[in-house]
Amino acid sequence: SRPQKVCLCPFLPVHPLKVSTCLYIIQHPAEESRVLRTVPLLAACLPPDKCKILVGRRFNEDRYPELATVCRNPNTLILYPGAEATNLEEVAAMSSSPSVMIIIDGTWSQAKDIFYKNSLFRLPKQVQLKPSISSQYVIRTQPTNTCLSTLECAAVALSIMEKNKSIQETILHPLQALCSFQLQHGAQIHHSKEHLLKNGLYDKPMPKNKRKLRRMELLVNNIKI
Repeated sequence: SRPQKVCLCPFLPVHPLKVSTCLYIIQHPAEESRVLRTVPLLAACLPPDKCKILVGRRFNEDRYPELATVCRNPNTLILYPGAEATNLEEVAAMSSSPSVMIIIDGTWSQAKDIFYKNSLFRLPKQVQLKPSISSQYVIRTQPTNTCLSTLECAAVALSIMEKNKSIQETILHPLQALCSFQLQHGAQIHHSKEHLLKNGLYDKPMPKNKRKLRRMELLVNNIKI
């Protein structure tokens, strides 16, 4: 669906990756209208039955019986960082059975809204990734240097669950190409908000909302938020 000169098909795997883990991507409706999205690239790397995308803000058992069943499955994980989350590496080391992983696609505030306002998403075991890599999605501003796009989260998570590092490299390949094309055609590298604040480069007015201002102070002082 892109012009021929910036086609990303050559950077996708020739055949969908063979994985035992099934992803459920819970996508905020606002993501559908974004031109540069990572979920379509992720879906193009995986078999259709291993990457299911559900769009919405509210999910209940009546409207989404299949999702409710998935959330009650003891092998289902939800990737959402927090005090209650276990590092995914620890969970993967103790599990050998195929798993289902739920990933929320949206801005941090949108993901937070979806997670806390849908009780279904607190049924699966909550897991998180160690902040070991920086985002390569350099054409979109991230809150911190270690915040990852949905595709990057899925790539890292699948490589851990499948115990296969090459999965991460394969899924990141089209994202790297996308960013390269955009930079060649006038896009600018977007440093994280954390980087801009710490280096005095943040050129937008500081928020008047005390909660948002406090979050910025935490970023500058390197305190986990």
